[in-house]
Amino acid sequence: MPVKATVENTGISFKKMKSTLDLVRGKKLEEALRILRFMPSPTARRLERLMRSAAANAENELLVQRSDLKVVEVYAGEAVRTKRFRARARGRAGKIIRRNTHLTVLLDEQEQ
Repeated sequence: MPVKATVENTGISFKKMKSTLDLVRGKKLEEALRILRFMPSPTARRLERLMRSAAANAENELLVQRSDLKVVEVYAGEAVRTKRFRARARGRAGKIIRRNTHLTVLLDEQEQ
């Protein structure tokens, strides 16, 4: 039975998150955490924290060892956009749109 963990409104856009998500999808949990630990990106730090939370959920709810877990799914969905404006010349305004994402990680036991 898969274990799910989510984080909402990360403050990071989907475009920046996509390349990090593709690196860990389908890997063992320990290998995925090792990859994320040595990436300099703040997106990797956020995803690593979420994966550790999902692993803790699996250990507490399903009594599964961390070494037996595999990343089944990891995806990002679009969240609420923060809309601001910046003053421009001649009394006009320019749009500033900050995009957010919701992250979801699904972990499950590996098949022996």
